[in-house]
Amino acid sequence: MSRWKTCRARSRILAAGGRVANDQNQNGDSRGLGEAKASKLGAAALLLGASVLLSRVIGFFRDIALAYQVGAGAETDAFYTAFFVPDILNYLLAGGALAIAFIPLYNRVRRQDGEAAGDEMLSTVLGTLGALVVVATLALWLAAPQLIAQLFPDFAPDVQALTVRLTRIVLPAQIFFVTGGLLRAVLMAHGRFGAQAAAPLVYNGATIAGGLITGTVEGFAWGVLAGAFIGNWLLPMVEITRVKSLRVRIAPFDDHFRAYLVLALPLMLGVSLTTVDEWYEKFFGAKLAMGTVAQLGFARKLMMAPVAIVGQAVAAAALPVLSRYYAENREDQLNDLLNRALVNSAGLAMLAAGGFYVFAMPIVEVVYQHGRFDADAAFGVGLLLGILSLAVPGWVIQQIGVRAFYAREEMWRPMLLGTGLALAAFPAYYVLGYHLGAEGLAWAGVGAISVNALATVVWAQSRFGGPSLSQFAKGLLRSGSVTLVAAVAAGVAVQAIEIPGGAWGLLAVGGGIYVVVALVLGRLVGEAAVCNVILSRVMKRTESEPAP
Repeated sequence: MSRWKTCRARSRILAAGGRVANDQNQNGDSRGLGEAKASKLGAAALLLGASVLLSRVIGFFRDIALAYQVGAGAETDAFYTAFFVPDILNYLLAGGALAIAFIPLYNRVRRQDGEAAGDEMLSTVLGTLGALVVVATLALWLAAPQLIAQLFPDFAPDVQALTVRLTRIVLPAQIFFVTGGLLRAVLMAHGRFGAQAAAPLVYNGATIAGGLITGTVEGFAWGVLAGAFIGNWLLPMVEITRVKSLRVRIAPFDDHFRAYLVLALPLMLGVSLTTVDEWYEKFFGAKLAMGTVAQLGFARKLMMAPVAIVGQAVAAAALPVLSRYYAENREDQLNDLLNRALVNSAGLAMLAAGGFYVFAMPIVEVVYQHGRFDADAAFGVGLLLGILSLAVPGWVIQQIGVRAFYAREEMWRPMLLGTGLALAAFPAYYVLGYHLGAEGLAWAGVGAISVNALATVVWAQSRFGGPSLSQFAKGLLRSGSVTLVAAVAAGVAVQAIEIPGGAWGLLAVGGGIYVVVALVLGRLVGEAAVCNVILSRVMKRTESEPAP
């Protein structure tokens, strides 16, 4: 795509407040309020990718502020652990996967029964699910002291007490995550991605503000609650009033709610390594030396940056299009689009993993080593980041590959696979954590998510005929070869050259060498995913497709 076309696509997004779909079809007839079209996937992915990138930058400042003011000790352990119970509640209500469960069903109801039926379904699911999360939040808030004592008995009494206080502060945020997530899913189904893009920015910004204003770990927790309310609930609530009149209806036995439960139930009951990996790290990390949970948490935040920018952004933008392809029985287009997104995203994930592995230590020093976050803590986090970076390709592949099932409204199969692998991985976390400590937990996570991702892609190909395993394997081989050579070249260069400027100098010079070598080799071997920005490539390929 030319630069002019790219600028026009960005301008359309900004002018529409994040709305990337056309409200009219080729005949001039209205299609609701702008269902996302395949030709707009690139624009949506660009918007969400930019949002995720900016959110990660703000998130780094949040983590820097936390590290500077609190360090990597008992208070930070309590802060990260305080999210354990709320995260379980969110998972049991499929809060983190509302778009996955809701968008395909919502699109189908609107297509088959009309817009009014879709509105009725929204009001029922929103009201009933909202009532459930309020009741569950209240129950867990009251039971927090007993739950924390049972889950983390190795914490000192004062750390347990702090964990309980922080848990009770952040727990109500789940009400806004769940109900707001449903509202954002509806907006994305209508081609409006602005609220989805803004939510993490406001959330992270409010968290930073809370910590800086108070200077305490509890201030960060209050910032989390405020960010969840404003970014994840208030903004989509305001935006959705521009799309439709919203009402709430509590009807747990309604057909629409039961249909939603059929799709969401496997997401509620099953577990996957993308979720329990962090749970395992906190659960087993709390049994190790004080500060282990904090160090794993800081390393994980850095590792997840490329996962979010590449994997989550592309997957979120692709799901509405893939689900519509399935509803229209366009299997070839579905598999083709999924295959391109998977191969190209995996290529960038390999490159990101290599860079994080080689430069883990200077990255941690630049980002975290300030204030109460000392050199010993930086060394520990850098060691963990180097290991966890190897999991980036697995995370990205899993994020995108599982959409082959979700787009076809098949939730049980990936959840059964994920649950089985999550349970099978439990002994690995226990054994490696016991013998190798925090590094063992990190290695267990790398192996588990890699196996999960490959199993998901293979099963999708076996069941649906796509994505192409041969193209996928060739892409991984090319990207892996380029990444390996670039990593070795950069590593040797920074060891052989005396580079001034400390960690900043290492990142500037070594990172430049890494990128240049990767680009040159990528061109030579024809690895477009390494040489081109993935989102621009998706835009170019999808804009050429005919509108339905």
